[in-house]
Amino acid sequence: MCGLLGIASNRMVAQEIYDALTSLQHRGQDAAGMATENRGSIELIKANGMVKDVFRSEHMNKLLGNIGIGHVRYPTAGSASSAEAQPLYSSYPISIFLAHNGNLVNHQELRNRILQDNKKILATSSDSEVILYLLGQALAEKSSFDISEILSAAQSLHGLCEGGYAVVALLREKGLLAFRDPNGIRPLIIGKRQSKAGIERMVASESVALDILGFKIERDVKPGECIFIEPNGNLHSKLSESNTRLSPCIFEFVYFSRPDSFIDGVSVYKSRLRMGESLGAKILSVRPNHDIDVVIPIPDTARTTALQVAHVLGVKYREGFIKNRYIGRTFIMPGQQERKDSVRRKLNPISLEFKGKNVLLVDDSIVRGTTSKEIIKMARNAGASKVYFASAAPPVKFPNVYGVDMPVRSELIASGRSDLEVQKEIGADWLIYQGLEELIAAVAHEPTGVMNFDTSCFSGSYVAGNIDENYLKTLEDARSDQVRTIRDNQEIQKELQIVATN
Repeated sequence: MCGLLGIASNRMVAQEIYDALTSLQHRGQDAAGMATENRGSIELIKANGMVKDVFRSEHMNKLLGNIGIGHVRYPTAGSASSAEAQPLYSSYPISIFLAHNGNLVNHQELRNRILQDNKKILATSSDSEVILYLLGQALAEKSSFDISEILSAAQSLHGLCEGGYAVVALLREKGLLAFRDPNGIRPLIIGKRQSKAGIERMVASESVALDILGFKIERDVKPGECIFIEPNGNLHSKLSESNTRLSPCIFEFVYFSRPDSFIDGVSVYKSRLRMGESLGAKILSVRPNHDIDVVIPIPDTARTTALQVAHVLGVKYREGFIKNRYIGRTFIMPGQQERKDSVRRKLNPISLEFKGKNVLLVDDSIVRGTTSKEIIKMARNAGASKVYFASAAPPVKFPNVYGVDMPVRSELIASGRSDLEVQKEIGADWLIYQGLEELIAAVAHEPTGVMNFDTSCFSGSYVAGNIDENYLKTLEDARSDQVRTIRDNQEIQKELQIVATN
């Protein structure tokens, strides 16, 4: 999962892009980047690290101009190498700076075609570079670079790229191009701001990035839609001619998106409240005479859900864990050992809330189970008599192949295990999951017209691409923690050699 944005303004945009990227930092902590244009000259700054670490004052002084794009990344299809920090750049057929969120499920097929048919050398293993190349190739086939031709070129990618993707690109001396996959799996929203000098526009992964800069939500980019924003803020649009069906990733509402964001018109906050209502109701139906003394959330994502669970159960809600906010999100850390080691560094229990009590811990989901197991141990060590565990999401049994970092089925604790077996594995006295139908109802509740979702990690039903057992086996071989650790170590060694040589 990544976060991206683009701004066409009447003022310098570097500081605003910086501020907006910090609001999207939860979507990626591996790398950050920004490109801005000033009178035809484009400055690009990117590196591994968080936003505050990548951009120094000397960088900000170089990032001039009223139009630009930004990106925060964690690796999915690619590696953790700094060479894959975005935006990516191509000079063919015009200067293009591109940022991408999502994952192409036919990435390898497209990559092989590029290498074989065009004798092109790709510098990275990232599917984002494939999108960049295909966009450049589509533009090169046009007779001109006017707006209609640019939109037509971008639209042609919908017939080539399969999977979930949201893209924003800065085209030198042209403007901002943005487009979304035909299923709208990955989010992308448009904001508008009126200034004395005229209209300003912005696109971003989440509405919270618009909010902090004073942009008002205009609308979401439609599935299969390509938009172009001129430097003066004028907006142009072209819809895909292929079949489209809005099916946003439901895991955005469960975990990734900030609660103060809107995704396709749906409030993430209200969705999580309703998750808590249905989860509390399920607990009462299964255990009407429960002995739960207190409900404690796993911060931060589960707070909203846990509050409603406590309300429905009629028991106390307490903050039992204090979070160190300077530790990254464990779910998106690149390796299993890093995730496990960071749990105790990130959370510290308040013993007074646990000692002698039957505690219900509420989390947004259970993916690998590493975090859940460690937290349950912490609760017991803090003196809890019994530790129950509730998940706001159903069991995660299948890989998410559209840009969420859970690609390997063998690393999902619920894959091939019953609820009772998961309960024993994580060390809980009792475990309960949200039902899938209840989760869908919680998110689809509002009259936004969003009725279909990508629920593949829960249901195994994939809305885009030809996902079969062979595909999942290929992912297993390519993206296990062990394989990625070896690959990333190799990348690090290469970079160290380059530094030593220079």
